[in-house]
Amino acid sequence: QVQLEESGGGLVQAGGSLRLSCGASGTIFSINAMGWYRQAPGKQRELVATITAGGSTNYADSVKGRFTISRDYAKNTVYLQMNSLKPDDTAVYYCNADLRTDWTTKMNNYWGQGTQVTVSS
Repeated sequence: QVQLEESGGGLVQAGGSLRLSCGASGTIFSINAMGWYRQAPGKQRELVATITAGGSTNYADSVKGRFTISRDYAKNTVYLQMNSLKPDDTAVYYCNADLRTDWTTKMNNYWGQGTQVTVSS
């Protein structure tokens, strides 16, 4: 069994900062990419940022220069530092990971339960 558990969401004023964390636990052989997605009310889930096993990062245009994704490989944890937050950043933020549970299995994709981020104007 694999679990992705997010933390760090909350309510913040525009211009403020939050740091999200997501730890992967359970039977894990290897993790490839990890990332963050978000879904605002009435909208589709969208990519925020991803980071590969090699450390390459990718960001949505809307968060470039404001958000930073990083990873602690020893702890199977991914972080999202969010600065200069805007009301448009309000959404449920989901952690995502591509991982293998053992060397014989294929890569599978997993999601966390999500953490709410609310930015007030």
